[in-house]
Amino acid sequence: MNKLCTTLAVLLIAATSVTAQSVLGKWKTIDDNTGVAKSIVEIYEQDGKVYGKVAEILNEDRVDAVCTECEGDDKDKPILGLVIIRGLEKDGDEYNDGKILDPESGTLYKCYIELEEPNKLKVRGYVGFSLLGRTQYWLRAE
Repeated sequence: MNKLCTTLAVLLIAATSVTAQSVLGKWKTIDDNTGVAKSIVEIYEQDGKVYGKVAEILNEDRVDAVCTECEGDDKDKPILGLVIIRGLEKDGDEYNDGKILDPESGTLYKCYIELEEPNKLKVRGYVGFSLLGRTQYWLRAE
């Protein structure tokens, strides 16, 4: 009985640490200029690729905002629920070969993400190659 309890405890701890090391889950986005939290993005896996959608908008004045600058199917869609990270594939410790949408400008950038720490996600959007772009750090939402 003690062996069973010990085994279960070890498995539970291992499962918890694996979850903490994943990019999947909810992340708090931070405004580059003000340092204020803007939204919660839920990162999920679908058909072997990673996506992220706006799960919550933290500024009450922006809850009903729409993507007026977006093009195509995203034009004038509500930002809340909008898929902004699209089609990332795991490559070692990072996820790349996908796109990220900036709903304020409507611009779609190439993207890669990677965990800097268990609760800190590096998100890089760029044009052309990764040296020409912008990096944000998102914090795991609790």
